[in-house]
Amino acid sequence: MACKSIYDFSVETLDGQLVPLSNYRGKVLLIINVYHRLNALTEMFGDLNFTVLAFPSNQFGLQSPEVNHETLNILKYVRPGCGFVPKFPVFGRVEVNGVNEDPLFTYLKELLPFVNPVIGDMKKFYWNPISVNDIRWNFEKFLIAADGMPFKRYEPHCPIENVEKDIADLL
Repeated sequence: MACKSIYDFSVETLDGQLVPLSNYRGKVLLIINVYHRLNALTEMFGDLNFTVLAFPSNQFGLQSPEVNHETLNILKYVRPGCGFVPKFPVFGRVEVNGVNEDPLFTYLKELLPFVNPVIGDMKKFYWNPISVNDIRWNFEKFLIAADGMPFKRYEPHCPIENVEKDIADLL
């Protein structure tokens, strides 16, 4: 792949604007597609040159069927609900696996291959073809160093404390 870092990619916001990831140059980034504990991470490390970048995906059990303009209301009132408002950028919904996967995720998976040999319940996967490097489920994360290079990939059940330690080490 010709891309040298994540700064070579642009991503779409919830309102359809393209944002170059070079806007985040010099920051440690955590790329993930769900929102559990991410406000806490933002509060813990946000003043230390760290940002979470969230990318909703509907490929895991069809759990995110909303369209982009509905995403923030879904987060606030449904899932996770209870008035949740993200303290980090939430981008437009993407496909992270399969024939239509977003180029950013193709790049991330090439540089950080699978972390778990178990594929999971294929009846809950909504993409083709299935590949050994695919993201298995929600909560899988990619940690990006401040130079824009992918640093580490975490399986969905990795304790958040491990991620916190690695973020702290990179900062």
